[in-house]
Amino acid sequence: MFTRLRITLVFGFSILSSIAVLAQDDQRPLTVDDLIALNEVSSPQVSPDGEWVAYVVRSRDMEEDESNTQIWMVSGTGGEPIPMTSVDTSASDPQWSPDNKYLAFKASRGEDAKAQVWSLNRLGGEAVQLTAVKQGISEFAWSPDSSRLMLLITDPTLAQLTEDEEDDDKPLPKVIDRMQFKEDNIGYLDRRRAHIYVFSRGDDAPVQITAGDYDDSDPVWSADGKSIAFVSDRSADADLNYGTDIFVVNVDDDDHRLTQITSNPGRDFEPAFSPDGRSIAYVTTTGPDVGGSALTPTRYLAVTEIGADQRIVLTPDLDRNVADPEYSSDGRNIYFRLQDSGVDHLARVRASGGDVVRLVDRQASVSDFDMSGDMTVVAMSQAVQPTEIYAVEADRLKRLTHVTDAALADIARAPVEKLRFNSADGTSVEAFLVRPLNSDPDTRYPTILWLHGGPASQFTFAYNEIAQLYAANGYAVILPNPRGSTGYGSEFAHGTVAAWGKNDFDDVMAAIEHGIEIGVVDAEHIGVGGWSYGGILTNYVITQTQRFKAAMSGASLGLVAANYGHDQYQLMYELEFGLPWEYPERWAELSPFNKVENITTPTLWMGGDVDWNVPINNSEQMYIAMKRLGIETQLVVYPGEHHGIRRPSFQKDRQERWVAWFDQYLKPVAEK
Repeated sequence: MFTRLRITLVFGFSILSSIAVLAQDDQRPLTVDDLIALNEVSSPQVSPDGEWVAYVVRSRDMEEDESNTQIWMVSGTGGEPIPMTSVDTSASDPQWSPDNKYLAFKASRGEDAKAQVWSLNRLGGEAVQLTAVKQGISEFAWSPDSSRLMLLITDPTLAQLTEDEEDDDKPLPKVIDRMQFKEDNIGYLDRRRAHIYVFSRGDDAPVQITAGDYDDSDPVWSADGKSIAFVSDRSADADLNYGTDIFVVNVDDDDHRLTQITSNPGRDFEPAFSPDGRSIAYVTTTGPDVGGSALTPTRYLAVTEIGADQRIVLTPDLDRNVADPEYSSDGRNIYFRLQDSGVDHLARVRASGGDVVRLVDRQASVSDFDMSGDMTVVAMSQAVQPTEIYAVEADRLKRLTHVTDAALADIARAPVEKLRFNSADGTSVEAFLVRPLNSDPDTRYPTILWLHGGPASQFTFAYNEIAQLYAANGYAVILPNPRGSTGYGSEFAHGTVAAWGKNDFDDVMAAIEHGIEIGVVDAEHIGVGGWSYGGILTNYVITQTQRFKAAMSGASLGLVAANYGHDQYQLMYELEFGLPWEYPERWAELSPFNKVENITTPTLWMGGDVDWNVPINNSEQMYIAMKRLGIETQLVVYPGEHHGIRRPSFQKDRQERWVAWFDQYLKPVAEK
């Protein structure tokens, strides 16, 4: 329906092949303590009048051994930021009321308290608690007239239904009758579901407007406040289906009438109403590559008229992932994030289709954005600069926050450049190279091949704190985007489907070979490591080659069949690998554990003991096999931790162990 898209650049940010920051005399190398002290910025929200930007700052309290989030705001023209919540109470998800009178947020106050919605009057005063939901709320949003809140609430447990609050956390037997019965950070799943509620100030309780044995997500208000669009899988058995659709529920009908908006194969999600309420923009995974894997499809931008179910893909020729669509206030354009070749852009397209315009097109990673009227802001990270908030102006980006400046004021940052090379079969592959501080072009350096998770992910021109830490300790770091990575099109992303450790192994080995060819990598002192799929690919690497002198495998996989019914991925395994009893040879071939006797690389195994994403039994089995074979190895298990390590003391411990492990095996004796 639309002609082939042209990619148009709006304004000329300089594009360089590398970003170099050399250490000055008054600068020092980065340390683990510096990383722990580095705060993180996220969730920018522009006030309706465009004058203020609220945002979240995450910090670590080593004394209490916990992370805290605090809400700040800064003028849209820049200046001194103002704290809106106390550092003693973690607050998140700031949202301005559309009438510009209040700033609401989500917070848990008090020991064992559940998350509730709180509100600050912009005229001053203390925060007021708006909701008192016993099990807490997951998400919220103001109605367009600021009179109500939309809430996303998970059904209460049986204990929470009683009047006795002491019973709320009382352990009960886990009764399982679902196919999908585990999820990391939650544990065993029951029939409790997430549903949408509406709450008006002064009401005794919120009113439930969706129900059933389904989970609802991504809820958004229509412009007139009469309906809410949301995402749900309402197939016969969602646990056996890999699709989702978009629905609209009428808020004020007594029966809360439900209308299905999309009915495509694959996943439709992230809905956004047009200002006139007639259409919905959303992300769809059913596009020109529908014949490819359902697990790694391209995410296209689509629109449909409400009631028509006639999807129009606005980016049919853009073989790149999009996310977070949002209409402009006049409804003529749709803004979204665009993932492409190690960069995350802010882009837009006409709501009627046409050219994709990249508004923020530079060597950077836009992780979030928000708009109000003529004001647009982004949360953006660059290779040598952690995430900060910027205003997008006509011909430049204006930096509004300086949260990370103090922590990095006297810290040298290593130069970063993008490499391009060919893999064994001729496929073009990219990687980022982080050189050691003040590196000498005539010197080769011990090198760490650091692998990303996913595999449906990519390294970008974002500040990579681990790579910077390794570089500060004298290492060159190669961060490859092998096949399976996003940002390079559907065919590239499909390159590892049911073939883990094959094409991606060739690609990461080609990255090392390229590093040797350009004179950076010391071939006798190279290590490899990563977390999640980065750890899994590490296992495929060290079971196929002996050239690495040290490895770190975090939250990784060993015997694939041992995870079926033990982790959260049973449906993914079935769709990608087939049933284990029908394809036992494939499952065995995909298992690094079955090739453990090939490992000669000293390997550090790590994970959380309650990780249901990639359970610790994988690392335990790989560790004990190496131990039995007499190969140098160590296992580190973090108690109470899931797939992501959250406790600050454990984060510090992990980083210190990574550096120490590689130092032990990769640095020549004279350097130790």
